[in-house]
Amino acid sequence: MEERLRKFDSLMKQEFISVQVRDPQVQRGGLWHTHIDYEICLHTNSMCFQRKTSCVRRRYSEFVWLRQKLQFNAVLMELPKLPPWNPFFSLRKPLQLKQRTEGLQDFLEIVLQTPLLLSDSCLHLFLQSELSVSKMEACSSGRTRYSVAQAIHRTGRKTRPSPSDESDTESTTSSAGLDYSIEDASRPPPEGLDYSSEEGSRPPPEPQ
Repeated sequence: MEERLRKFDSLMKQEFISVQVRDPQVQRGGLWHTHIDYEICLHTNSMCFQRKTSCVRRRYSEFVWLRQKLQFNAVLMELPKLPPWNPFFSLRKPLQLKQRTEGLQDFLEIVLQTPLLLSDSCLHLFLQSELSVSKMEACSSGRTRYSVAQAIHRTGRKTRPSPSDESDTESTTSSAGLDYSIEDASRPPPEGLDYSSEEGSRPPPEPQ
């Protein structure tokens, strides 16, 4: 029994979680609707994660959503800050892009080094599923026919859910205010939240 405990302790000490935020790309959703998203690659041997390797793409507003959810679920904990919202953010400014990408990675690294946050289903869906914000909100609240584990398992087999996937949601309760749309970002950010101008619905000064 003592030998098994020693092996377990040794395994725990050898656990690692490596995350990388990289490859910012412009995604165009229409004539004037563009945004930048980032690839998040996770590699781990931690028992906290069902998948040991994964890559998903997330936009800045989704990072904002994640921080809000983590803060709500860990009220007494001070979470790391996200890179600040910048109304003049542009892909054509390499320094800005580098600082934004590194800031997002720093945020995730600190979060993943906090044991209390590793059990948060929103974090797992953000890092290892391709669900939209509204779908992550519904899934983490138990309002979908699929579980968190099933959402993570099917990642990579299809792109982000199409509008027809709305049938997966058992409840018709709206997630308004949690699913940050393009129009949301054109308004001033709520207190304590940062939005990037690449989420705006107005024509950006440069293609983003």
